[in-house]
Amino acid sequence: MRERASYAFATVSLAAVLVRGRDGQVETGRFAFGGLAHKPWRVEAAEREVARGPAAVSDLVLAGARTTSHNAFKPTLARRLLAAAMAEAAKE
Repeated sequence: MRERASYAFATVSLAAVLVRGRDGQVETGRFAFGGLAHKPWRVEAAEREVARGPAAVSDLVLAGARTTSHNAFKPTLARRLLAAAMAEAAKE
């Protein structure tokens, strides 16, 4: 996923593998964010908290992030992407 399809490249990207439970809610997942660091950003501890929802996972994913005035918008984009991916997986 990427924040906007109108750009030639994603400012922040997300690769996600999400598994729904019998109730249709996302139970497990793995996430790798692009554009947040010099290499794909993955926080395995956050992946263990998928059942708590996207806000809880985002908080853990971004806990170690340090922004500058040039990229302070990226955590918001990462949160939106994660929420969108989890919502999309739950409705399919």
